[in-house]
Amino acid sequence: MLASFFAPFVIGLREGLEAALVVGILVAYLTKLGRRDALPRLWVGVGLAIVLAVVIGAIFTFGAYALTFEAQELIGGGLSLLAVAMVTWMIFWMQKAGRTLKSGLEGGIDRALRGGVWALVVVGFVSVAREGVETTLLLWSMVQGFGDKPVALVGALVGLAVAVLLGWLIARGMLRLNLGRFFTWTGGFLVVVAAGVLAYAIHDLQEGGALPGPFGAGAPIDPTTGAVAIGWVGFPFGWAFDLSAVIAPSGGLAALLQATIGFMPQMTWLQVIAWVVYVAVVVPLFVRGVRGNRRPAAAPVPSAGTTADPTPATSTSSAASAAASTAHPNGAS
Repeated sequence: MLASFFAPFVIGLREGLEAALVVGILVAYLTKLGRRDALPRLWVGVGLAIVLAVVIGAIFTFGAYALTFEAQELIGGGLSLLAVAMVTWMIFWMQKAGRTLKSGLEGGIDRALRGGVWALVVVGFVSVAREGVETTLLLWSMVQGFGDKPVALVGALVGLAVAVLLGWLIARGMLRLNLGRFFTWTGGFLVVVAAGVLAYAIHDLQEGGALPGPFGAGAPIDPTTGAVAIGWVGFPFGWAFDLSAVIAPSGGLAALLQATIGFMPQMTWLQVIAWVVYVAVVVPLFVRGVRGNRRPAAAPVPSAGTTADPTPATSTSSAASAAASTAHPNGAS
């Protein structure tokens, strides 16, 4: 039960906190401009983004019941692949664009204030919808693989609630959290989670018949047992291993391993290959991005005839500055 709660909780916490910080920057900037009258339009956009995420989750959850088993597996596998792609892109996008996040959001607000009522609604919607849809896809893909789906759903909702509370406390200056370290560690966790979701997507696509595997007619058969081959004799479309006799598939240890590293007691060769290749490619790139963002920026060299200003730049105490200084996933707060 704890394993089914933990992973969705961390994902809800991380993704929710990103969205909360973005909203905090937007609200603080409007307040700084003296345009609190525009806040209702921003909240309308945020509300529409939340509704979109909930509707998408409901369609994925309840719409699948009207489909055949094979169709459910194909759709589930395809959506899981989409979730992996979105999460991977978001992790690296935040590494590159995190430092300009504040200026980009403020520029969007400036343009929206000149563009009429609906422009600000669009800014609020777009700013939150990306996080909402990504979170919905990732959580939906994960929850499908858990035996205790209600607990996993509760974990995600609790994570989102805690994220909203933390975002509010940070924006009000009541809490200082090293968000750079937080987003770095949770980003690494998301990479491993995405590898597990990818492996589960391969499993769904094999069950749906889109990929060859142990569920189809062409599965390699062990001549001794007459069952689908396990181990090297089953390469590449059989079972890589089967530890079901040692680790109960419905037990707590199996749920913990699947929630953290994407391990299942019985995995196909294509699942294992996909997991290993993803980790081998993405983890080094992620680590390189973290190290690159930690390097101090080179100080500008003053041109001839000019004198460098010895007075350090001061930072405002507004909520926008507090949120923006911590919004970058690899910068110190």
